[in-house]
Amino acid sequence: MIRAAHYDPKNPFAFTAEQLSNLVEKRDLKFLNDVGGVFGIAKGLHSHMMHGISENERYPLKTITLNDLVSAAASTCNKSVTSDDDDEEDDDDDAILDEDMLAYCNVEDYEKHHHPTQQENPDNAMDDEKEQEMHRQRKLVFGNNILPCIKHKSLFRLIWISLQDKTLILLIVAAIVSLTVGIYEDLTIIEYDNDGNQIPGVKWVEGVAILLAIVLVVLVGSLNDYQKEKQFRRLNAQKEHRLIDVIRSGQVQTISIYDIHVGDVLRLIPGDIIAADGVFIQGSNVRCDESATTGESDAVRKARVQECIAWSTLNFTNNQQQQKSTTVIPSSSNNNNHNRTSHGSHNNNNNNNNDLLMDLDSCPDPFLISGSKIIEGEGTYMVTSVGVHSCHGKIMLSMRTPDDQTPLQQKLNILAGNIAKFGVSAAGVVFIILLVRCIISYSSDVSPPMTATSVVAQIMHILITAVTVVVVAVPEGLPLAVTLALAYATQRMLKDNNLVRVLAACETMGNATTICSDKTGTLTQNTMAVVAGTFGSSFRFLREPPASRGDLIDLPSIRYKLPLPVRNFINQAMALNSTVYMSTNTAGEQTLMGNKTEMAIHHFAQDWMQCEPFELLRTCWAVEHVYSFSSTRKAMATVIRIPTLDEYTKKERIIYRLHIKGASEMLLNCCDSIISMHAQSYERFDGIQDGNTYDIETRVMTDANHTRMTKIISSYATRCLRTLAICYRDFDSWPPPQSQKLEDILNEGKLTLLGIIGIEDPLRPGVKSAVAACQRAGVCVRMVTGDNMLTAKSIARQCGIYTPGGKTLDGPTFRQLTNVERQKILPDLQVLARSSPEDKRLLVQSLRELGDIVAVTGDGTNDGPALKAADVGFSMGLGTEVAKEASSIILMDDNFASIVRAISWGRCVNDSVKKFLQFQLTVNITAVALTLVSAIVESKSVLSAVQLLWVNLIMDTFAALALATDPPTPQLLERLPEARTAPLIHASMWKMICGQSIYQITVILSLMYTDMLHLDDATLETVIFTAFVFCQIFNEVNSRRIDNRFNIFKGITKNKIFILIFFITLLGQFIIVECGGSALQTVPLSIKHWGVCLFIGVMSLPIGGLIRIIPDDLFFSNTYSVYYHPGNNTSRRLPVIPPRDDDVDERLAWHAVPRQQDYDLYDFEKK
Repeated sequence: MIRAAHYDPKNPFAFTAEQLSNLVEKRDLKFLNDVGGVFGIAKGLHSHMMHGISENERYPLKTITLNDLVSAAASTCNKSVTSDDDDEEDDDDDAILDEDMLAYCNVEDYEKHHHPTQQENPDNAMDDEKEQEMHRQRKLVFGNNILPCIKHKSLFRLIWISLQDKTLILLIVAAIVSLTVGIYEDLTIIEYDNDGNQIPGVKWVEGVAILLAIVLVVLVGSLNDYQKEKQFRRLNAQKEHRLIDVIRSGQVQTISIYDIHVGDVLRLIPGDIIAADGVFIQGSNVRCDESATTGESDAVRKARVQECIAWSTLNFTNNQQQQKSTTVIPSSSNNNNHNRTSHGSHNNNNNNNNDLLMDLDSCPDPFLISGSKIIEGEGTYMVTSVGVHSCHGKIMLSMRTPDDQTPLQQKLNILAGNIAKFGVSAAGVVFIILLVRCIISYSSDVSPPMTATSVVAQIMHILITAVTVVVVAVPEGLPLAVTLALAYATQRMLKDNNLVRVLAACETMGNATTICSDKTGTLTQNTMAVVAGTFGSSFRFLREPPASRGDLIDLPSIRYKLPLPVRNFINQAMALNSTVYMSTNTAGEQTLMGNKTEMAIHHFAQDWMQCEPFELLRTCWAVEHVYSFSSTRKAMATVIRIPTLDEYTKKERIIYRLHIKGASEMLLNCCDSIISMHAQSYERFDGIQDGNTYDIETRVMTDANHTRMTKIISSYATRCLRTLAICYRDFDSWPPPQSQKLEDILNEGKLTLLGIIGIEDPLRPGVKSAVAACQRAGVCVRMVTGDNMLTAKSIARQCGIYTPGGKTLDGPTFRQLTNVERQKILPDLQVLARSSPEDKRLLVQSLRELGDIVAVTGDGTNDGPALKAADVGFSMGLGTEVAKEASSIILMDDNFASIVRAISWGRCVNDSVKKFLQFQLTVNITAVALTLVSAIVESKSVLSAVQLLWVNLIMDTFAALALATDPPTPQLLERLPEARTAPLIHASMWKMICGQSIYQITVILSLMYTDMLHLDDATLETVIFTAFVFCQIFNEVNSRRIDNRFNIFKGITKNKIFILIFFITLLGQFIIVECGGSALQTVPLSIKHWGVCLFIGVMSLPIGGLIRIIPDDLFFSNTYSVYYHPGNNTSRRLPVIPPRDDDVDERLAWHAVPRQQDYDLYDFEKK
């Protein structure tokens, strides 16, 4: 961090924007202390801790330097005195103010001190015609709380971008040439049919049809993108703007969030989203949820600078002492890599674990991060960074990067280039052959006399024929097929709770090789929950206990098996000794607010303990005294007054019950009794679920009880559960005769233990199975979180992400690695903890450099850069707007399991495009070959222009729609993802394309030149046309599979659109043939001829079966490189996937299961 003073004459403040930005981002307590704490910050910003900045700050400010602040802080550092008493701490808030600041007893004095020019020369100020803009200097130095506007793309800009696609460019060129040549032919060449009737000039139709297909593809894609972005911008604009309470000139004002300036003093109340970075001034029990910005799931307590520095010093001293008294022994793989001490008893180990887990939400921190949420307490803070310099602004700016092309787009561009080369080459061959034949014919003696007109006409005819070859070679239906497949998948994915913002993300997700998932809110629910516990010493419960553990009670059974008095008593302790409260959000809904741990206890009581509403219970007993939570005593307590009937005097008297909860080990040592779970008095309540009795029985805490409870706490700690003890003590009077301090009450050790509960952030439902499904599909799942390493490893182990042999790193270590070191560790890296947004983005970039197709999941602001840098970003429906803005797909149900369905749909889209490619390239190759042969032999096309239009309609629209609407199957998740460099058309597809093309070319040429059917020319042309169309219709069925499995009809009944299009196409061909006449150049066919055509078409199916029998490697080598192989990159283990039971009768695809070397790799790793 830059600590030197600046020398910018235009900056009258002591700090630069970069210095203040780094102050909060790096949480630099030392720098903050060096400049005099919050007071120094306020003085350096020409502000005031109580009054804020001036409301009328229009004139130049006096320059103050960083050196002035450091010197002043050093001279007064010995004057500050900090008291340990809670009440005295509050009184010391004003004691930290400098003497000259205290001299401003009112707002007028404050204004005069900070703006002498304005106050001493009012006449000059009134005469100044060029009055400066309000807070002009602050805006120039620190900027506004507004991010630079994104230049949004207009509809015409989106259309222009769509037209840059190489395939569309190829189609546009072909369409223009075809249209030009068609018009020329229609104007210059008159043709007649066999009956002598003039054929209408419609050769321009081919070019128009291609242009219409282009317009359809461009408009559908552009309008879809434009509407989505317009709606998303409008929604974000409404959500981002809000009003903020600010203190200026000592008065509370309400201003727009966009009008906040550095130096402003903002108020903090529960539910507020922090609008700008800043430093805490003062407040009461302020806790902040920073999970959305840092990934830290625990609430962070905000405190004054002096308290934070004192806590940091104390914590450092304790760590030094602990390191001296503890020897760390590295663990083996048998104990899951946990560290233990050489003399670590249960007591010592549990205390360390409890300190870590219990005190996370009480570590004081004076820094407020924009985008975080206040969940408890009230206070004020001073703004230090706004706009692009704030943490929120930096994350937003880092996401403004252009989107890369998806793997499918890259492959389609390559294919378009290859097709263009093939078409031009074929056209060149035709042109040369026809030109040579023309020259030879004119040079012969029998040729008619050559004239200039005939030469030009002949050359034009040769050019037209060559252009026809190019046009036929272009797959004009491919862009439409891709658009339809993506659009259909997008609509269907919405039903699976996947809202797709970027269409291309559908197909990209299908070949994702690794998923980097956030923990908080993605794998877990980001709501703490009680998952285990023990009431008394024997009543143990657990969420989803194993069937072999009969002593563990499932959560839903607690209310039925727990004695009624015990349940009521514990509910009383949970409801009254709590700070949670109901609040009304902006939507007018009642929501529960408070500390996550206490909210977890509240939900446990409501859901599983049949507790009455806590507001009702709080009205039953008056609260006498409250001890708020303190990091020193690690407990909180509430004293309530309970009227009771004296057994002897039969008069009502008041007892004072102290309910206390806190660190389990500490409170356990303070207990001399424990609640009894099997008292005879409970038997009369057997089977009774409702009642108001609170008469419990207790017994002495024996050494055996103490040892048992210690072991229970230890078992919870090993699972990284946050353990809390719930105790109570009754007093006859209040305050007690001895002392009212809670510490003294604890030291007496006369508490009664009610129970121990274990709390954690539970996994989302279905996460385990979803992670397992991803791994079976060859997708490596990694956890990337800002949480601490201990919690991250525990959650990752529960999910199945962290496995034996896997490696874990923290963010600071990861970012310090060199590129070579990083690439070596990435294959085994499974957990990255304590990671910053930049660490997550670096991980994604490193994985992409290795060739991985990376998907990232997250719900917080801190996940934004990684979501944007990934190939596919998934955000949660309840996530922050930053995460949604950066993501490609939004999981509406906030469920990681939806990602598995997204993978299935992605692979389905990829397969749909390949199915269409296999179908269309077969048609194109056949059409090009027939055009070549017919042009050379007869100088005439096999099909007329109108007939070609019908064939193109079948190929473009109908086939694209039919093959794009196949739903995903479970088999899609039983193969490895494709490598980024894998060809678009693999060996099995090429084999089918070539085989079907050879069959169709052979059949059509045989019909044309062998006269095997003995038909007249008109009938023969109609039969050839019909046979060609039937070959395409049945080859469409054959193209439903792009692998080597035989069952091409599997799942066809689930695709109603395919069946409908199949019969519509058959019916359309029948109508064209029987009713087309001279317009379509067809004649009616007999039943025999229809049978011949149908037989030729149906034969495509058995021919396809024979082709599938041929081994791929017989003609195509290196077929193994098509699919991504984990051994080469990042995934450690390869799942062995046996064939499904319903596929055992089929020939397995070449890529359906791992090859033998993959089995060997897997078996070796298992050993």
